[in-house]
Amino acid sequence: MRKLVLFLHSSLDGFVEGPNGDMDIGWVSYDSDLEKHAKEVLSTADTVIWGRGTYQMMHGYWPSVRSDASASQHEREHAEWIEKTAKIVFSTTLDDVEWNNSRLVKENIEEEIKNLKQQPGQDMVILGSPRFAHYLMQLDLIDEYKITVSPVLIGSGLPLFQGLNQKINLQLIENKTFDSGALGLFYRAIK
Repeated sequence: MRKLVLFLHSSLDGFVEGPNGDMDIGWVSYDSDLEKHAKEVLSTADTVIWGRGTYQMMHGYWPSVRSDASASQHEREHAEWIEKTAKIVFSTTLDDVEWNNSRLVKENIEEEIKNLKQQPGQDMVILGSPRFAHYLMQLDLIDEYKITVSPVLIGSGLPLFQGLNQKINLQLIENKTFDSGALGLFYRAIK
């Protein structure tokens, strides 16, 4: 059975976005260590799960990176990976999605995720989309939490965990310390 994996960056005080919204992530301690870590995390996934806002942001950025001479090798490789990877966008307001290998789901979210888990393939990763991740957490549909914690306190913004109405037990599978002082935490939901 495929797993649904949440992969997000968090500040030490538990925020995934700063006070200025979804583009306010300049505090993430992103360096070559985290690039390597991200590549490892994504190597087990063949499907990206996004909500509307993250899809629109990613679609507005990554397709042009593949041919951008100023982009780093890591950025170009990531852009190539995203281009080839299946992308499933959950939105009740979009009418269509135009990016290569993208599919729109407008209703029956819980049923769709459960059906996707039963299909053959690698893991599915929620890459960003913290608001959509909150919703999936409330439904207890996330199997693994892969969180990188940056050594910074930002004081306010969008919390990593929000709106949970039940306890979710987690088992620590792995932790890493990066040269920047960031931590890589890998938890599995105990079901």
